[in-house]
Amino acid sequence: METKNDQNDLISIIIPTYNEIENIELLIYRIDQGLKGISYEAIIVDDNSPDGTGEKAETLGKHFPVRVIHREGRLGLASAVLKGFELARGDILGFMDADLSHPPEVIPKLITPILKEGVDIVVASRLVKGGGVVGDWPQTRHLNSYVATFLAKPLTSVNDSMSGFFFLKRSVIEGVELIPRGYKIGLEILVKGRYKEAKEIPFTFDNRGGGKSKLNLKIMFEYLLQVGDLYFYRIKQKMKDRIDISTGKESC
Repeated sequence: METKNDQNDLISIIIPTYNEIENIELLIYRIDQGLKGISYEAIIVDDNSPDGTGEKAETLGKHFPVRVIHREGRLGLASAVLKGFELARGDILGFMDADLSHPPEVIPKLITPILKEGVDIVVASRLVKGGGVVGDWPQTRHLNSYVATFLAKPLTSVNDSMSGFFFLKRSVIEGVELIPRGYKIGLEILVKGRYKEAKEIPFTFDNRGGGKSKLNLKIMFEYLLQVGDLYFYRIKQKMKDRIDISTGKESC
């Protein structure tokens, strides 16, 4: 059954890219097929891919509701997502990877709780019943994922805060200072965002299509810095709440 939405419910999907020419055309086609009857825009934020991803995305914009932002260097996923949010026209914002590991066919299930139930944030989750991973990951990748999730656990009640496949109301991030660093902007939104309810929808994470993984030691180090900042943020918020209570102020 198709889900209809009016212009006020335009879905803006932010897709950061770097050397994803092997995947971008199929990704956009699958998004378009999955969102028949739904108003959407796909915003490709390309970090000057030497393989021509940005140029390929421009040609796709002639046939699909695709907009392309060309950046002058490799500035990272988090800053790409925030740049996409800044220029998005929709009131419902989402972001996903370009490597086909996030199945576009799941998007209607992710936006329905926002459109129909008033949920503020929806996370595509590998870690709830019905979710999972296709194929066998190397032992090191399982370990990296486990450690990253373990470190984030005290910061949010969401099981799969490492997902990287999110949809949310624009109001969740309005007026919120988000640091454009690393690959886990979703975790930062979960910790700092203005929302009452976050919901997880199961999905199966697929192996990437073409191209190479971007995970490296620099990204891991940036994640550790990010988690440290978010713990400090939580501590400051708790101290502020205690001061507000002691002085009789209402906490925001």
